[in-house]
Formats: sequence, structure tokens, C-alpha cells
Amino acid sequence: MSGKILIVEDELKLANVLADYLTASGLDSVLLANGTEVVPWVRENKPDMVLLDLMLPGRDGMDVCKENRTFSRVPIIMMTARVEEIDRLLGLELGADDYICKPFSPREVVARVKAVLRRAHDGQTLQVQGLVLDEHRYRATLRGRDLGLTAVEFKMLQLLISNPGRIYGRQQIMETIYNDDRFVTDRTVDSHVKKLRRKIEAVDPKATLIHSVYGVGYKFDPEP
Repeated sequence: MSGKILIVEDELKLANVLADYLTASGLDSVLLANGTEVVPWVRENKPDMVLLDLMLPGRDGMDVCKENRTFSRVPIIMMTARVEEIDRLLGLELGADDYICKPFSPREVVARVKAVLRRAHDGQTLQVQGLVLDEHRYRATLRGRDLGLTAVEFKMLQLLISNPGRIYGRQQIMETIYNDDRFVTDRTVDSHVKKLRRKIEAVDPKATLIHSVYGVGYKFDPEP
């Protein structure tokens, strides 16, 4: 098994021990010690997993986890000395995939990492006509090139590609890409579609994949 693991831990000795064990298991790792660095790093580098300490300088791990979930489905395992049930439940509700309490065995952490990676890799991608969607990292590629989609654009493409040829109305698209009850209009959906098409055509000018159906909505159809 391979993968790139971001370790966010301000106890340097512990972070290095975890990195050594992960390396011995064939997994690459990067270390960060400050909570404020995590979100920008995840956006830029798209790791396969984040090992996230709860108590961090700069920014709390709970807060970091919550913001990550606004744009990425990268698997997150929280590490903490807090053993109370409320903390465990809160961590998982904010989007953590697993929760491990200190003190722990590095071997146990590696076993948890491998288990979560296996679950994440099961059914995490959609592949159609050169398009590959990685739902855990909100990453879409066309012919191997990253499209650089926003979270909203990714969710829209994910909806359309899940049923090629099916027509989705604007209201249905809005309810899928915005789940926080914000007010948006049909024109907002049209604007997102234009940007999505532009990013696809920048990679392949001949790839006309998203089609308008007058008065109804949009559909994904690689071979209209």
C-alpha cells in the first residue's frame, strides 16, 4: 500500500516516530506542527490522509477538520489525549474518519491508517471517458490533467457524471451543490456550468461533455 500522509503534531519526537513507522510500511509522510498551516497545505498538495492532533498551536484540530470538510473528503484520523465520549463524538460529527487516543502504539496508528485508506479507496473514484473523479479529495482529472475544480464545481460534475444522459433540472442541481439553505438563483447554476465547461475545454477543446437541455436543465453526455 502506498500514499502520502500529512502528520499534524506539535510534539516533534512523537511526529518523527510516526513518520518512521509509516515509512517502514511504505507510506510517505510530511510533518506540520501548527494548525494554521494545515488547510493551505491540504488545498495545495492533496494528501491521501491527514493524521491530525486535536490540541495544536495556532488553530484547534476540530476547527481545522471542520474547514477541511468544506472542500475536501481527504480521510482524517484525529489524535488526542482527550478521552471523553463527547470529544470522540464531536470529532466524528465534524468529519473525522477515525479517532485514536493518546498514549497509543505507533503500530496501532499504522494499522488504523491502512484500514481507513482501504475504506477510502473502495469506490472513491468515478471514471468516464478520460474523466476521473476522486470524491475523497474533491479532485477531478481529464486525461491525467487536474481540472482545478472548486468544491461546488466538483459536486456538480459528480452529480452529472453519476448518470450519463440523465437530465438534471436547475433546482435539483442547486439542492445537491448547496446543502446549507443559502439563497441561489438559476443564473448561479448557469454560471457554475460555464466555468466547469471552460475548465474542461482548457484541457481538451474537443471535449463537449456537459449539454444544455432548453427549458429543463443540464446533462452529462460524452457521446450526444
